[in-house]
Amino acid sequence: MIPDTDTTPGLPVNWALARRTAARLVPAGPPVSAEVARELVERLRADAAVAEGHVREVTGMGEGLPLLPADVVDRPAWAAAAIDGMAELTSGAQLPKTARAARAITGTTAGLQIGGVLAFVGARVLGQYDPFGGPAKDGRLLLVAPNVYAAQQALDVPSGDFGLWVCLHEATHRLQFTAVPWLRRYFADEVGHFLSISTDSGTALLERLPEAVKALKASKGDSLALVEILQGPEQKAVLDRLLALTTLLEGHADHVMDAAGPEVVPSVATIRARFTQRRRGGGLVDRILRALLGVDAKVKQYAVGSAFTRQVVEQVGMEGFNKAWTSPDTLPTRDELAAPEKWLARVP
Repeated sequence: MIPDTDTTPGLPVNWALARRTAARLVPAGPPVSAEVARELVERLRADAAVAEGHVREVTGMGEGLPLLPADVVDRPAWAAAAIDGMAELTSGAQLPKTARAARAITGTTAGLQIGGVLAFVGARVLGQYDPFGGPAKDGRLLLVAPNVYAAQQALDVPSGDFGLWVCLHEATHRLQFTAVPWLRRYFADEVGHFLSISTDSGTALLERLPEAVKALKASKGDSLALVEILQGPEQKAVLDRLLALTTLLEGHADHVMDAAGPEVVPSVATIRARFTQRRRGGGLVDRILRALLGVDAKVKQYAVGSAFTRQVVEQVGMEGFNKAWTSPDTLPTRDELAAPEKWLARVP
C-alpha cells in the first residue's frame, strides 16, 4: 500500500514546471547582429579567466587553482541553470510529513511562482556563480550575454571594460567558494537547516503580527524586516548567519572589482558611478517588484559588506581580512558587519 504522506527531502516544488514557466515568460534579449553576439560571447569567456587572475592578485587567494572559463548563456539558459542550482541547494531540507495530494498542489503553485520570479530576474542579472551548479554539482560561473550587452549600452560605457568589470565580481564569488574549502558545505547546511526548522504555530505567528507591522513601518517598507520578525528564535539565528555570510560575499566581491583599479578597467570609476545609479533606478512597477523580490535588500547588502571589507582592509590589509575565511567561527556577524572594529577585536 502506498502511504498517503510524502517525506521526500527537499522543497515541495515542481522544478520542471518552474523551468518551463521561466522559459515561456522570460523576455527576449536585445536585437544584435550575429557578429556582435559572437564577439561578445568570445570576449566574456576569455575575460572570466583573466578576471580571476586579477582577483587572485588583489585577494591573495586561490594560488595553484586552475583558471577556468565561464559559461556564456542567454536568458532562458540562465533561468534553467538557476532553477537547477536552487533544487540542488535545497535538496537536503527535511520538511514535516505532508499529504501527497497537498504536496503536489503546493509543488505546482511553487513551480509557477519560482518560474515567474526567475523570468523577471533573468532579464536583469548580469552573471552568477552557482556553487552547486554544473554537471558535477561543484560550481558553475554563468554570464548572461544579452543582459551584459543591454546594461553596457544603457550605461554608455566601454564594452570591453564593462564585460571585464562584471567578470571581476563573479570571479570573486567563484574564488570565494573554490579557495575556501569549507564554505560550500557550510552554506548548504545552513540553508538546509533553515528550511528544515518547523514553522511556528498559527497562534505564535499571530502574536508577532503587531510587532511585525511596527517593524515594517519603521523600516519604510523594507520587506526583509517583515521576514525577520516573523521568524521564530531558532530560524532567526540561522537567518542571521546566512544574511551575514551573503552580505560578506557580496560586499567583498564589490570591493575587489573596484580594487582591481583603473590599470585593469580604465573606466572603472565611471562604470561604478553609473551602475550604482542604475541599481537605484527603475519605474514604479519595477521598484515594487524589486522590493517584493528582496532585490532592494540585496543592494543594501552590497553597501554594508563593501564598507566592512574596505574598513578592515584599510586597517589590517587584505591578509588580515582573509582571516574571515579561516572557519565559520571567524566569519563576521551581522552586528560586526555594521561595526568592523568589533570583528577586528574578536579576530586578532
